[in-house]
Amino acid sequence: MASDDSGGRKYDPDAAHAFPDGKLNRILPTVVDDPEVRAFLSAQNVNAVTRKGYNDHGPKHIEIVRNRALRLYELLKRADVSFNGAGDHGLDEADEAVIVALAATLHDVGHVVHRDNHAYYSIPLAADMLDRLLTECYDTAGVVEIKAEILHAILCHHTDEDPLTREAGVIRVADALDMERGRSRIPYEKGGRGINTLSSQAIRNVTLREGEDRAVLVEIEMGNAAGVYQVDGLLKAKLDESLLEDHVRIVAINTKEESGLVERIEL
Repeated sequence: MASDDSGGRKYDPDAAHAFPDGKLNRILPTVVDDPEVRAFLSAQNVNAVTRKGYNDHGPKHIEIVRNRALRLYELLKRADVSFNGAGDHGLDEADEAVIVALAATLHDVGHVVHRDNHAYYSIPLAADMLDRLLTECYDTAGVVEIKAEILHAILCHHTDEDPLTREAGVIRVADALDMERGRSRIPYEKGGRGINTLSSQAIRNVTLREGEDRAVLVEIEMGNAAGVYQVDGLLKAKLDESLLEDHVRIVAINTKEESGLVERIEL
């Protein structure tokens, strides 16, 4: 993956140097281009956006979350932050990025069943696809172990279950980092004015880079005070108990509004 600070750029399968052994670069293109995966990513927006009026949960959301999850993982690894999901099974370090990327790709497929409690519905649907997608790179034991960690990360991204691995913590935080105004375009254009839509409209830009006192600095540019909900209401909640609290610093700055209601937030 490119090592710049862009969070919205599509994953580059040729940048094999970014992750050990290039294992991720062998499996991810197959997953991304898989017809069943692509169909699910498209279908999962129907309940979320069309019927419930929530922000985008379709292919673009997944691309951004996966990219930011891999960027977050890369920055943490660069700072020698240890990961335990793959390691607890005795798997290779290269398997950490596979867990992160595939969990990010499939974390929202449960929306095809219902928006409410969708993380639980994602588990059996993702499990079926992983049984097929992982067999080309892993033996039976490897499929079970990698699948277990991917499902754990999926479950913990949007439920009361706290992550037990840093791979899962990365997915939890990365999901909340897709917060810019483009995510709320569809419900906003349809007249949606709920807090999720309005607060997302207030977020101009999100950047991930190396921090000075923490492994990761997340910089968020807000256009007005409504963006506080995305930062303090959603992102803060997902950072808590993510196993990443000590390694991520979040700075949100209000750059446009003249009222001075909220100038700066730091987490």
